[in-house]
Amino acid sequence: MTTLHYTQTVVIVRAPLVVDRYGNETSERDWSSATRTTVRRVSVQPDTSTEDDGDRPAVTTGLRLTTRRGVDIDLTPGDRVVAVGRLLETDGDVARWVVGGRLHHVEARLKEVAG
Repeated sequence: MTTLHYTQTVVIVRAPLVVDRYGNETSERDWSSATRTTVRRVSVQPDTSTEDDGDRPAVTTGLRLTTRRGVDIDLTPGDRVVAVGRLLETDGDVARWVVGGRLHHVEARLKEVAG
């Protein structure tokens, strides 16, 4: 992997979990209280996309975020990412590739559903 490909900047958007009236965390996120963290020198490339033409047509666009060698980022499932002018959701777990006992790089699938 060459560093020439890692020229993009993204913003990680993380919202806290909503606490119910009994003080318990729910699985719902409070996006109005989200924090934003800028991450530079990553690569965001196209991934698989699908179309659904059922009762409610929708297009799911997939992108893949990759870090440089040896670089970890604070990205978790449930976070959103602003990249290439789009607000995307983290799609599944964030993969942290380890080679020889050391972090090699991080990859995350991102998706946007329209429709």
